[in-house]
Amino acid sequence: MRDPHGPGPWAGGAPPLELTAFIGRSAELAELTAALGRARLVTVTGAGGVGKSRLAVRAAARWAAGEPAGAGWGRVELAEVRDPQFVAYAVVEALGLTDHTTRLPRETLLEQLAGRRMLLVLDGFEHLAEPSARLVARLLRGLPELRVLAVGRRPLGLAGERLFPLAPLGPEEAVELLTDRARAHGVPVADGPEVRELCRRLEGIPLALELAAGRLRALSPAQLLHRLGDRFRLLTGGTRDALPRHRTLRTAIGWSHELCTPAERLLWARLSVFAGSFDLEAAEYVCGGAGLPAEDVLDVLSELLAQSVLAREETPVGPRYRMLDTVREYGAEWLAAAGDADRLRRRHRDWYLGLAAWCELEWCTPRQREVAARVDVELPNLRAALECCLTEPDEAHLGQHLAGSLWFCWVGCGRLSEGRRWLERSLEPESGYERARLKALWVLGYVAILQGDTGAALRVLRTCRERAERAGDAVAAAYAEHRTGCLALVTDDMAGAETLLRSALERYRAVGELNSNVLMGRVELAMARAFQGDLPGAVRLCEEVRRACEDHGERWARSYALYVLAYAAWADGDPAGARELLANALADAHAFRDLLGSVLVIELLALVTVAQGDPVEAAVLQGAAGRLWPSVGLPLFGSAYYNAPHELCEAAARRALGDARYAECVRAGAGLDREAAVARALRHRKPGALGALPAPRGPVPGTGPGQREPAASPTRKGGETAG
Repeated sequence: MRDPHGPGPWAGGAPPLELTAFIGRSAELAELTAALGRARLVTVTGAGGVGKSRLAVRAAARWAAGEPAGAGWGRVELAEVRDPQFVAYAVVEALGLTDHTTRLPRETLLEQLAGRRMLLVLDGFEHLAEPSARLVARLLRGLPELRVLAVGRRPLGLAGERLFPLAPLGPEEAVELLTDRARAHGVPVADGPEVRELCRRLEGIPLALELAAGRLRALSPAQLLHRLGDRFRLLTGGTRDALPRHRTLRTAIGWSHELCTPAERLLWARLSVFAGSFDLEAAEYVCGGAGLPAEDVLDVLSELLAQSVLAREETPVGPRYRMLDTVREYGAEWLAAAGDADRLRRRHRDWYLGLAAWCELEWCTPRQREVAARVDVELPNLRAALECCLTEPDEAHLGQHLAGSLWFCWVGCGRLSEGRRWLERSLEPESGYERARLKALWVLGYVAILQGDTGAALRVLRTCRERAERAGDAVAAAYAEHRTGCLALVTDDMAGAETLLRSALERYRAVGELNSNVLMGRVELAMARAFQGDLPGAVRLCEEVRRACEDHGERWARSYALYVLAYAAWADGDPAGARELLANALADAHAFRDLLGSVLVIELLALVTVAQGDPVEAAVLQGAAGRLWPSVGLPLFGSAYYNAPHELCEAAARRALGDARYAECVRAGAGLDREAAVARALRHRKPGALGALPAPRGPVPGTGPGQREPAASPTRKGGETAG
């Protein structure tokens, strides 16, 4: 859903980088930009392929450039979303927002966008018009500084909506676009009668012109005109009241389709099964066979790429391919007509089941960051695979298995809310496959714990443990006990947590289980020991975890071990060492979009910063953390264990600054968004003029046997609350 060619979540006024020139539309661009200054909701409408999206992105960038500093814009692409309930999730995802609570995503948007002057570009909403309209109406009511630029083939139908119908290109601009794109294909086409007639027959529709330019590699303008005339007579159809431009666009795509070889038409249809982008390996597996050998897919795909049926894009995980939505819809119709849609959906599902299994195995390896990046770009396809599983009654077990296998995506990559809904949906039917169901159960319990929903977590984990014992599933029993121990840790039952975690770790050893979950279980045990006053024991455990993580190339669990070690360094009077450990932990947590890990580190960095003699910066960091906590849940979990470092820092900063100056610095920190807060926390600051606040040496106050309020809180959820 995040547009790989578009802006980041808070883009400034600069237009996005584009691989091809933006041709014409100067008058429309100026008019649309002006409309955004006069109305809070503007909807660009027009036929598919007429250039709505590209004009909207340009106008958004120009609007932001004319606004005061701090205004920005973000684009949400809804074409890949099929389920109405995920419209708001798509907006949250595209804007880079993170929320681990049980709140609905629209509540996250209202809270995190409050006070921001920004423009939201909502692109491709027509198939989800009603839920999109409801969301836009709610956001506009609750966010007075927000403007929405909607892009689709129909209006949203809301009060106050200003429509901006976009016509095709004029004759001169159409010729300029066709000749420019032909040159991009290596064909120097000059302006002339045949080129102008071709543009006239295609009625200036940019997508039709792009397709025609791709064909000029093989045909002259005169040959194109001849064939175009034949195909128009053959393929023009639709209802009598349909707009001519709609029929013409369909004809243009159909004409391009008819000019393809049988293998190209076959691949075009089969590629329509992908949601969003895809890579070559996926295309070869899903689309190969039954008339198209897998080894031929690359050559055929290259031809579709050359003809502008496909677009190539660079991503953090390598080159990927994408179809324009209208082109995909046309291919999907052909796939359905051939009676092959169900078989292709199953092949697509099977590929992504395999991908999820591979990612889960590789999560605890040096490829962990690659896995996180891969899951990020593959989310539309993974969602489609989940949808495929959960709409087939006989395949509910596959949905449970897939939702459970993606635990690292839900937990480690900041998608708890979406993960919970997939897991709950997958568990609605009884699949008859106990192992798949048990995995989905313990993962759901894990997610519920991290969201702070302890009641639901207890119920799910109790069910999982009972069913695992009845089924004799030792692995599921170990995970259920582990997560129950994590739940005890969250609810401040340290003795119970230690007993359960030690038992779970022993179960893991018995079945030969070693992965990020097991490593995090050791960190959780270290938390329980630290909370009971055994900080040296906690350090030994975390050093073991650190070495194991480094041996395996694991960085997510390692970030939590570093967090505990950093607290120990501070407690031992080494704030510089603590800062270095925390910087490493924060860099990794932020890279994985682990909001909880990030905010815990920022809280501890504030304590270290005040110890190094900079109370101003410490207060700013506390303010930044305070802004992030509502997206995680209750600030500092309402726990004395976790509140102690915050109180130590606040007391020291208030003594140094006074109440008024401290409050001013906290307010400044609260003005930082997540990216700015992390950047601020990671920058190196020299201690101020004040003398360094001494960290305690020897036993830490409040951590002795029987005491419930230790002076530090290495992590409430045992490190395994990332996400």
